[in-house]
Amino acid sequence: MNSEGPVSIVLGAGLMGRLLAWQLARAGHRVSVYEAQGPDAQGSPARVAAAMLAPLAESAITEASVVDMGRYALTRWPALLAQLVQPVFFQQQGTLILWHRQDAPEAQRFERQLRTTNTRHPDLPALENLDTTGIHALEPSLGQRFAQGLYLPGEGQLDNRQLLAALLHELQALNVTLHWQCPRAPEDFSPGQTGQPDFVFDCRGLGAHPQWGQLRGVRGEVARLHAPEVSLSRPTRLIHPRYPIYIAPKEDHVFVIGATEIESDDLSPPSVRSTLELLSAAYSVHSGFAEARILEIATQCRPTLPDNLPAIRTLGPRTLQINGLYRHGFMISPALLDVALSWVQGDGMNLAQRFQLQLQSRSN
Repeated sequence: MNSEGPVSIVLGAGLMGRLLAWQLARAGHRVSVYEAQGPDAQGSPARVAAAMLAPLAESAITEASVVDMGRYALTRWPALLAQLVQPVFFQQQGTLILWHRQDAPEAQRFERQLRTTNTRHPDLPALENLDTTGIHALEPSLGQRFAQGLYLPGEGQLDNRQLLAALLHELQALNVTLHWQCPRAPEDFSPGQTGQPDFVFDCRGLGAHPQWGQLRGVRGEVARLHAPEVSLSRPTRLIHPRYPIYIAPKEDHVFVIGATEIESDDLSPPSVRSTLELLSAAYSVHSGFAEARILEIATQCRPTLPDNLPAIRTLGPRTLQINGLYRHGFMISPALLDVALSWVQGDGMNLAQRFQLQLQSRSN
């Protein structure tokens, strides 16, 4: 790291904070990170996430701008991961959508939404209808359990915990100063003044609520299972009466199963109802989950703004806040990262405009 480069402070060491601190350090900044908790990212929703990169699948519940950021991520993540010393599991084998017969009406509505997205974004791979034979060809272990499905080519996923650990390794190797159990707020610094940093970046998620009152928490509950008897080669989503449930296969027969969405910032242990729904849905997809071992059932709250969209806000000419990643953190963080880096470099907001991101100010 260049000892004569700009001095930058990053608040928060979740996904966004680690990505930004890493890339700033690579660009020659002298970076310090302040995190309210420890180096294992226990306080970050990124630790609990499934880290799916599924812009077409997510288009059923989000806006076109998020879809655009997700498309960008599918090409940006491989380049970012190639810069890491430690390996991170990444695959791009598409998404499989399944449903039981009683949920066919909801599946038809879901398909209509995806086809509308395909029409608006013709550069996205078109979804494909599957019958039992087509499902079996993609996932032989499912047998004849499902009569219909959808395949979304080109979508991907990565291993969230491997990535967080690999980013921490990079920060240490780049001599980034890391302050654990050391919460700070933007008003603790006066960037640009003598003896102060050149830039401050606030990536604290819900920790920024005192400065960004519109933030709210959306609770999610996720199960991690070890299921040696289950072989799935791509993320699989099950149409569900209350919410789409996903099964994301990681390495060594580890599966991440989610995702409930509850309008609450409650971080208490998962409810019996949510746990039963997650596990029974997984079993209904593949009977091998009956013998799986529960590694963890975790809860976290995602930082969300009123419109469920991300935002970038200035608190002055040298302080930037990035927040509101909601359930799309891994899918949109590369776009937000590059917008922030462009802002630092004074390259204007062309990239932000591409993603329909307006640089807000505190008064917004």
